[in-house]
Amino acid sequence: MHFHLDKRIIPAVDGVSFSISKGETLGIVGESGCGKSVTALSIMRLLPSPPAKIAGGEIWFKGENLLNKTDEEMRRIRGNNISMIFQEPMTSLNPVFTIGHQIAEVLMQHKNLSKKEALSEAVEMLELVKIPLPEKRIKQYPHHLSGGMRQRVMIAMALACDPELLIADEPTTALDVTIEAQILELINELKEKLGSAVIMITHDLGVVAEVADKVAVMYAGRIVENADVHIIFNDPKHPYTKGLLEAIPDVDMDRGQRLKEIKGLVPSPDEIKEGCRFKTRCEYARGKCMIEEPPLIPHGSSLVRCWNYG
Repeated sequence: MHFHLDKRIIPAVDGVSFSISKGETLGIVGESGCGKSVTALSIMRLLPSPPAKIAGGEIWFKGENLLNKTDEEMRRIRGNNISMIFQEPMTSLNPVFTIGHQIAEVLMQHKNLSKKEALSEAVEMLELVKIPLPEKRIKQYPHHLSGGMRQRVMIAMALACDPELLIADEPTTALDVTIEAQILELINELKEKLGSAVIMITHDLGVVAEVADKVAVMYAGRIVENADVHIIFNDPKHPYTKGLLEAIPDVDMDRGQRLKEIKGLVPSPDEIKEGCRFKTRCEYARGKCMIEEPPLIPHGSSLVRCWNYG
């Protein structure tokens, strides 16, 4: 996925590839700006063109390439077959319509229900996501609800048509830890109940440990490590993955001990010219790393984009 800005072409997501099966949860993890949300929005084909343009590749869903679909065909797929929980519910929910109206709209669009039938089913969806007094809530507006409640409404909207693939883009951002745990538990329960596949996008490795079966670690628009969640936490291969894990606070740390940090910043996509994208921040970088970007190299059951595993 490239962005065409003025006379520059910025490759935001480059050569990203992964697969996910029914009933699985794939965690996509990485720092802000690494391309996680752009990857999700590319699958949904929700990025405005221009400036966004898919420069190459394919997006296969149930044996069909989504890039060959018309806009009308994609509108039928979105919400019905593939749904997305967006990052910030207060900006995703319309402030001038009631909660019930916004959930009912999804059901009327995709299930051809009458308004009365859709509102009745909206109450059931709010019950499903454990919102108390759902008959009262459907008449309220987004600003009447807490952050956790709004996120549950977003989940109810995303699940209204029993999608086969659910993309959750940092669904617990800005929520306190108690509400975060409830939201993650809810997504897990609903995945089990509906048999959906889930793509969980986050920068929080604690969230990944809680819900994911497989993990793709992204850095500067590419996947740098792809493995089973147990391997990622017990035997990480890529220096960036190791750095993310070492930066997690530990309850056994001494009071004055500093957290380990990954020095430097993620490079801008148009700054990357040659070599490994992580080379300026990596303590293991050597000659070859500076001039040639590594491919994803198999190492056991992991795929690692690092010359140290060549």
